[in-house]
Amino acid sequence: MKIAALSDIHGNIAALDAVLAEIRSLGADVIVNLGDIVSGALYPCETADRLIALDLPTIRGNHERQVLAGDRERMGPSDRWALDCLRADQRQWIESLPGTLAIGEDVLLVHGTPDDDLAYFLETVTPSGCRAATVEEIEERAGKVASKLILCGHTHIQRSVQLDDGRLIVNPGSVGLQAYADDRPFPHRMEMGSPHARYAFATLTESGWIAECRAVAYDWDTASAIAQQNGRPDWATALRSGYC
Repeated sequence: MKIAALSDIHGNIAALDAVLAEIRSLGADVIVNLGDIVSGALYPCETADRLIALDLPTIRGNHERQVLAGDRERMGPSDRWALDCLRADQRQWIESLPGTLAIGEDVLLVHGTPDDDLAYFLETVTPSGCRAATVEEIEERAGKVASKLILCGHTHIQRSVQLDDGRLIVNPGSVGLQAYADDRPFPHRMEMGSPHARYAFATLTESGWIAECRAVAYDWDTASAIAQQNGRPDWATALRSGYC
């Protein structure tokens, strides 16, 4: 079985289309979507329509939850942009998405961790910034989940870690946004260092699951210019460079 994992599209339909084209050329048994689908500075409606038509196994991320809450005054600019753009039928589709999803007995889709869509799975934020999580930290976050493959998103950092018990946790990175800054729980930056759209393959072999991380070129200069026009210079920088 070969799974193509997408996450954190954030309304970047050009990046999404480039990733989908590569997946079609390379082949996959199933494509899954790990959430944070439309919030951002680009094309929430067009992205939602593309994904609704594809009907992929999809979960919602923290941004979908925040948009559905509907409290515009407390939203950040990415969620406000999505809320103001989305049609009623698109919001209904988002409402229908689960927070986590099991594919058979072997695969679990989560956005952050199995218990928290805002928690980082493979990274840890400290007062000094963000670092790779230790195996012990990852094991604690995985808890008693029995699935041999856990696919997660949220951090936009492409990485995979195999635990001593054989479980593989894979973050495919972000399709649509390669850098962001946050101040929770401490100020930190998440940066991939190039503007390429990211995704990953997870393949079941005789010896277990293995991961292949992929990076895809697309027209990020145009995406950056659109973000700038839409009043998001922070996005414009991240889209064209992969840095904050």
